[in-house]
Amino acid sequence: MRTTTRARRGRGAGRVTAALLATVAVTSACSGGGSGGGGFTTDLQLGTGSTGGVYYPLGQEYANIFAEEVGVEGLNVTAVETGASVENLAKIARGELQLAIAQHNTAQDAVGGRGEFEGAKVENVGLLGKLYPEAAQVITLESSGIDSVADLRGKTVAIGPPGGGTREAAEEILAAYGLEEGSYTALEEGFADAKAKLQDGNADASIEILGVPAASLQELHATTGQVKLIPIDGPELETIVGNSQFEEYEIPAGTYEFLDEPVPTVSVFASMYASTTQVSEELGYELTKALYERADSLTLAQKELITLEEATVGQGDVPLHPGARKYFSEQGLLD
Repeated sequence: MRTTTRARRGRGAGRVTAALLATVAVTSACSGGGSGGGGFTTDLQLGTGSTGGVYYPLGQEYANIFAEEVGVEGLNVTAVETGASVENLAKIARGELQLAIAQHNTAQDAVGGRGEFEGAKVENVGLLGKLYPEAAQVITLESSGIDSVADLRGKTVAIGPPGGGTREAAEEILAAYGLEEGSYTALEEGFADAKAKLQDGNADASIEILGVPAASLQELHATTGQVKLIPIDGPELETIVGNSQFEEYEIPAGTYEFLDEPVPTVSVFASMYASTTQVSEELGYELTKALYERADSLTLAQKELITLEEATVGQGDVPLHPGARKYFSEQGLLD
């Protein structure tokens, strides 16, 4: 068996439209999804996120693990830079991706036809397993004078790239503090571009949903020496948790060199998903097995949080991929 792993940049994201998703959902259901006629394939593209986040390097490392460890003939895995969660799930529906990392709340919206997926359910996505919690990190610099999310009124705020779950989360966080569209200048930036604009003064803050710790924040602090995380707490925190699938979360003191005290915020889960119309049960089983049994070979700090015991946490209404169901049953995780 010869397997290869490569990475390339995904095509432009754009905002997902219900009409487009409705069309591709029908296409996937009728044809089995996928390019070149559809059906199961061993040529897999894994949707990640933008550079500067965790999804991108994590997806590259997992693409290598899958290619090296999964004994399926003809397997080829490609890690693809994308706009992250929303775009990834939409592309699974269109048959353009076979694997994807996405936030669990965005996946819930996709299968339920809510949020960015209103009126257009994605019916060919299956959960391979939960990876790690992702915290909402409201990032600014000490020189900005910003102490609260409420202080972002009239400011320039990076809210994440189109096609990602970060944008929806950022808007929800801002709305909880009474900041609706128009009360701040929104920058639709990838994480790397957002940090560059923070550094050069073209952005006042950036709201990012990232695994903890995020290496990119360490790098920003090494460059600027004045990174600051804004807390999400009080009644606004209760509003966000009560109106969404976010959970309360605390970033511990010492997580970053600049963090002397814990910072309250909210979190979701990053999970791995696969197409049920393009990834066979056999291949899904082997991918799920490698996802957990080879997690210790990852270099990212998040590997410590990827555990088989919590593989189905946050599943909600998203069905397990048949291969994942078989593996979890063997491991005694399912009734």
